[in-house]
Amino acid sequence: MILRLLQTVLIIGLAIVALSGCVYRMDIPQGQRIDPALVDQLEIGMSRKQVEFLLGTPSIVDLHHPDLWHYVFYLKTGKDGKVEKSVMRLTFSGDLLARIDGDLIPG
Repeated sequence: MILRLLQTVLIIGLAIVALSGCVYRMDIPQGQRIDPALVDQLEIGMSRKQVEFLLGTPSIVDLHHPDLWHYVFYLKTGKDGKVEKSVMRLTFSGDLLARIDGDLIPG
């Protein structure tokens, strides 16, 4: 009786240890990845509609500073935990693109 109980506990314990090494971790992307080829097409003086057509809707538009558009991308890989992030800030003067800052700048 005790031997049977000990055998059951041992099998369950080994199964838990074996299965704990099989954990899958997903990649966690947030925001939108911007293609550098699209960034190269940006030009000072483009209208907001042209920029939005080219890059898509910005990730962040500050209510207090509507002339600032932020395109943010963040990726944490599940396998090794590496983090990749990029931020591009576009400043408009009226309806026209006036400045491009951040990690992604047209070449």
